[in-house]
Amino acid sequence: MTSAHARAEDMRSGAEVLADMLASYGVTHLFMVPAILRRTMMELERRTPIARLHVHGEKAAAYMADGYARASGKPGICGAQIVGALNLAAGLRDAYLAHSPVIALTGGRDPRTKFRRVYQEADDVPAFEPVTKFNATVDAVERIPDMLRQAFRVATTGCPGPVHLQFGGNEGQIDAETAAMEALVEQQFSRVPPFRPVPEDAAVREALRLLIEADRPVIVAGGGVRKSGAAAELLRVAEALQIPVATSLNGKDLVPASHPLAVGVVGTYSRESANRVVARADLVCFVGSEAGGMTTHGWSLPRQGTAVVQIDIEPSHLGRHYPLASAVNGDARVTLARLAACHGDEPAKGREPWLAEVRSICAHWRDKYEDARTSEEVPTRPERICAELSGLVPDDGVVVADTGHAGIWMGAFYDISAGQRYLRSCGHLGWAFPAALGAKCALPDRPVVCFTGDAGLWYHLAEIETAVRWGINSVTVVNNNSSGNQSKRGFERVYGPDVTARSRELWTFTDVDFSAVADDVGALGIRVGKPGDLRPAIERALEAGRPVIVDVRTDPEILAPVATI
Repeated sequence: MTSAHARAEDMRSGAEVLADMLASYGVTHLFMVPAILRRTMMELERRTPIARLHVHGEKAAAYMADGYARASGKPGICGAQIVGALNLAAGLRDAYLAHSPVIALTGGRDPRTKFRRVYQEADDVPAFEPVTKFNATVDAVERIPDMLRQAFRVATTGCPGPVHLQFGGNEGQIDAETAAMEALVEQQFSRVPPFRPVPEDAAVREALRLLIEADRPVIVAGGGVRKSGAAAELLRVAEALQIPVATSLNGKDLVPASHPLAVGVVGTYSRESANRVVARADLVCFVGSEAGGMTTHGWSLPRQGTAVVQIDIEPSHLGRHYPLASAVNGDARVTLARLAACHGDEPAKGREPWLAEVRSICAHWRDKYEDARTSEEVPTRPERICAELSGLVPDDGVVVADTGHAGIWMGAFYDISAGQRYLRSCGHLGWAFPAALGAKCALPDRPVVCFTGDAGLWYHLAEIETAVRWGINSVTVVNNNSSGNQSKRGFERVYGPDVTARSRELWTFTDVDFSAVADDVGALGIRVGKPGDLRPAIERALEAGRPVIVDVRTDPEILAPVATI
């Protein structure tokens, strides 16, 4: 039946259908900067329990939706009117790099006034093309049901990723129009993964043969293992075959730091022990990892010529960066379970010399950095902050880390515990704070701890007010050295021996106490001046039941270690 011939009682507004569908897909939060889909926002209030979070910046809204998606496994929803669409697109880049299922809803040009220089109008659709899996316009109200279904379908299937839908009208006013529509929902696509592709038996057996026959094998587990919910299967295979496990930053929470086979995060933002183990391996098995530049430190780990096995749900990832001895296309959980079943429960033999070498490498790393991890230096060393967090974040905690030095410090020095979640920025400084708010919205009963620097917090400082207004009780620990000191080495390198006094103005900031800012906005601010104050400060923050900013004064001259092999 077409809308022209529909009975009056069959006619529904786009807003009604959108509200019903979002609720049926299990959406609990929508992060946006007004005004977008105003009529839909009204319908959400009338008909569903979805929280409509009005935040201070479109980029922050995208980061919140991203944090929500990574923490929950469900698509995160964000929105902006046409004038803010480009900011939203910029915020989707981290989700795109992390393969996070985020759905962005924006306003768009009205076909009736295109090319007439309407106020704030620009063609934003091309800007979303490089940061989405699916980028489309909704130009007729009757297309809302099928386009929204397609958005959820694309965001969650295969290797997940962001989707953009642009609705007609600068604020998406097309949702006020009516047509004969049904709010059809495909529940299968309400979370990741909707499908679990089964690998070919021959490919599984060949991969297993190579793993058994190798003298010095290592597994590198990525974020795809977490998306698949395959942490238990990963450890079952590693323990059965007695293979050490390194992880990408996206997979840091797959193996507790205390596990005897854990060697740490490999790559550029890494733990030195992991890099040394992977460099020594004669076979590397990537599971749920693209084997991209960060995880392989520019494809120097593993070394060229090392035998490589790769297991991935996305066929285009297989062999992209390394020629493969074996390629296995399948869901991580299904594939790892089949590997374990094919091998059986008998432990692998002949691994002790390799495992003894791995234990020695890991022990050497801990000995090397023990003084820094326990240092009483004032200002506080970042290694000490990470060590304190390692012992204080509860086992059900969610840790969210920024990029830059924050990513290096936490990737190397934070010891993950069993049951914890770890979310990290895939390259965008400032991501962590709003992403942590999104993660807390997704998992309100779990403690969420964000680690960032002052350079990162400055990006979205206004969202402290959002956290206060909405009661989003995350804890943010700020490595405050009044600088973006990751740039220190780079500027000193270009200046060479002619470093000037003014060169510091290129990477330093005003000294600001963020705990005072937090107090003024209505959050709890805690200032930490020396290492001995860290433990009581973090304990107080975790018990506060309100948004907390813990400002830790540190030394801008202390730089995070560079990756070594």
